[in-house]
Amino acid sequence: MASSAIFYIIRRTINAVVTLVLLILMVFLLIHIVLPNPLAIAKLYTSGRASLAQLQLIVNQYGLSLSWPQQYWNYLVGVLSGNFGTDTQYHIPEIAVIGKFIPITLELVVVGQIVGVLIGLYTGGISAANRNQPLDYGTKAVYLTTWSAPVFVVAFIVQFAFAYWLQLLPSSGVVDPTIPAPHVVTSVPALDAILAGNWPYFWSLTQHLLLPALTLAIVSFGLVTRVSRASMIDALDKDYVKLAYMKGLSKNKVVWGTAFRNALLPIITLVALIFAFSAGGAVIVEDVFFYHGAGWFTVNAIYNFDYPAILAFTLIIGISVIVANLAADLLYAVADPRVRLT
Repeated sequence: MASSAIFYIIRRTINAVVTLVLLILMVFLLIHIVLPNPLAIAKLYTSGRASLAQLQLIVNQYGLSLSWPQQYWNYLVGVLSGNFGTDTQYHIPEIAVIGKFIPITLELVVVGQIVGVLIGLYTGGISAANRNQPLDYGTKAVYLTTWSAPVFVVAFIVQFAFAYWLQLLPSSGVVDPTIPAPHVVTSVPALDAILAGNWPYFWSLTQHLLLPALTLAIVSFGLVTRVSRASMIDALDKDYVKLAYMKGLSKNKVVWGTAFRNALLPIITLVALIFAFSAGGAVIVEDVFFYHGAGWFTVNAIYNFDYPAILAFTLIIGISVIVANLAADLLYAVADPRVRLT
């Protein structure tokens, strides 16, 4: 089992590298099709009023006059050494920009998806236990509505309801700018605030996080509910569940003890994939709430054609999806020893 898992991971890693190389190549080609002139790319690094001599200097500095295959090769070699280029908006290494915005998005995605998954598991189990009853129909109506609704619509509704109508939480931003920030230790704002004992800053972070995280939770819980409901219904029809009822176990113990454990396999795979693909939802949510994370920065990078940032975040999203798929397969094999990794 161990040797087969190692060979499986090696094979998947090789496939992942090929996929990422092709992904970067596709984005690289699109950028050079849109901006084939090196001077046009060089102009992105300026305020728009640079002279021809200054633009030519930038072209030479970043090798923009080289053929696109040579530029592509240089970019791949740079990525291997941690050099993602220089950001055209902030004029600092792209790796520093990534280190600033990625932790903020990670906080949002982790909180939002944990809440969404927990709610989805509970509602799916309740719906399956009360199959074809009013509670089941009501649950299906809710999760189908939230699942089919566009992310930006859910975000606007949540923002209007809790920020403008009820006025319970802030409508935008990551934190109150008037509160002094703690010293950066981990680059994760909430963790740095806890380590520094800066509780006003932590509370402000939490308040600003709730609405974007709630939006992600609402969007994701529908799919989790549907899959967990179907898996629970299948488990509840098994003979061992009927035997548990015959032994006199209560309905709660049968549903959440016997059936739920055996219904987790497809849910484990789904949860791993949701965490990866939630990056796409985070882009929209952060843009609506002006939540300055990686999603918000990516939208601004596209608007300003900040091509080093576009390449860097495309690579990061690709890696997250690939890692999540691999994690889902490995978790499935761990949860069910009958599954063979091939």
